[in-house]
Amino acid sequence: MQLYLSLAYKMNKPAIFFIFSILASFSHAIELDFCVGDPSLPRGPEGYACKNPATITTDDFVYTGFRGERTTTNIFRNNVTLAFANAFPALNGLGISMARLDFGIGGVIPLHSHRTSEVIIVNRGTIIAGFIDTSNTAYYKRLEVGDVMVFPQAMLHFQVNVGNTPATAFVSLNGANPGLQLTTPSLFAGNLPADIAEQITLLSHNEVMRLKRMFGTA
Repeated sequence: MQLYLSLAYKMNKPAIFFIFSILASFSHAIELDFCVGDPSLPRGPEGYACKNPATITTDDFVYTGFRGERTTTNIFRNNVTLAFANAFPALNGLGISMARLDFGIGGVIPLHSHRTSEVIIVNRGTIIAGFIDTSNTAYYKRLEVGDVMVFPQAMLHFQVNVGNTPATAFVSLNGANPGLQLTTPSLFAGNLPADIAEQITLLSHNEVMRLKRMFGTA
């Protein structure tokens, strides 16, 4: 601290403020061992408010939502189980989250993005996984059981089951609330008018209406 003070005296006021802001952030970072979130309260930019420590038990740090088999009967023949901070509040403030991806035969996780980076490991079956960068270069590869691939932050990415059996993969993301935006549903499953969707996708009116009917928004 004495070193910081001696440096601060030699600097202008903005520099002094910057240094002490850093010190304050370091101090805040070690005030709590953890902050199990309380989803019953509103979530702010930094996550949920902490649950009362007196009510925390070991069970708060255990997530059992990945157990069992999954049905894959939706339009994409997939089933996604998210372990984000709202479902697993112990992740609150830790900067990590997970998800389980189940694919029926021919199932896909369609093109989507997150606010974070992602790592995937294949647990069963064979998939093709990939992402597309901002120069429109696609990086994709066939992944077998035990293979791992990383998708850099905010890149559009996807997974496709190319095997003859169902497939399962697990992903980890470097954010407790990484967000999830599916590209196709974002365009056709929401309230975006069909004429605007046609203009920004170069699809015909019939194609746009077919997709909106598929998602029940026509």
